[in-house]
Amino acid sequence: MRSVVFLLLLAACGSSRPPPPRNLPPPVLSTVVGPGDLFDVSVLGEKDLQREYRVQPDGTIVFPYVNRIRVAGLEPQQIEDLIRSQLISKGILSEAQVSVVVKQYNSKKVSVVGAVQRPGSLPWTEGMRLVDALSQSGYLTPLADPNAVYLTRKVGPDKTYTVRISVEAIAEGAQADVALQAGDTIKVDTRAW
Repeated sequence: MRSVVFLLLLAACGSSRPPPPRNLPPPVLSTVVGPGDLFDVSVLGEKDLQREYRVQPDGTIVFPYVNRIRVAGLEPQQIEDLIRSQLISKGILSEAQVSVVVKQYNSKKVSVVGAVQRPGSLPWTEGMRLVDALSQSGYLTPLADPNAVYLTRKVGPDKTYTVRISVEAIAEGAQADVALQAGDTIKVDTRAW
C-alpha cells in the first residue's frame, strides 16, 4: 500500500506535459562564416593550392598569392567571389573558377544548460534538432523534468522568444522534434518535488 501511495505522490510531483509549441518562430538558416569555422576552397586546375582553411579569431584567412583576406560575415558564395577577384586582380590567374564548401560551423553554437549530464555549448549543424542537442549533452539527469525543457530563440536584435517543450512527448512520438538554429539556448529544469 505504501509503495502505491509513494508512486502516486511521485507522479503528482512531476510537472504536467505542455502542449506542442505553437508560436515558436521557425529557425533561420545563416550560412555566413565566422571565427573558428572550417571550409575547403577549390580552384579549378590548381591542385597544389592548400584546400582547407580555418577562419582566424580576427575573421581572416591567409590565401596563397593573395595574402590575408577578411571572410568573417560572408556567405560561401561571397568568399568564392572574393578569392576569384583577388586572384584575377593580382594577375595570378586570368580566369578562376573557385568553389567553397563549409565543413564545420564552429562559430555557430547551441547552448544547453540545467539538468543535463554535460551542460555547455555545442557546435550547431544544419538540421540539428532539440533531441540531438540533448543527446550530445549526455541527455537528461535523473532529476530532470522531461516536461520542463525551455527553448529560447533570438528573433531580433533585442528580442527573444521562449517556449516550454515536453521532451517526453517527443520521445513518445506524440509531438514532433523541434529544429534548432544557431544561438538557441536549451534549459532543462529539475523536477519539482
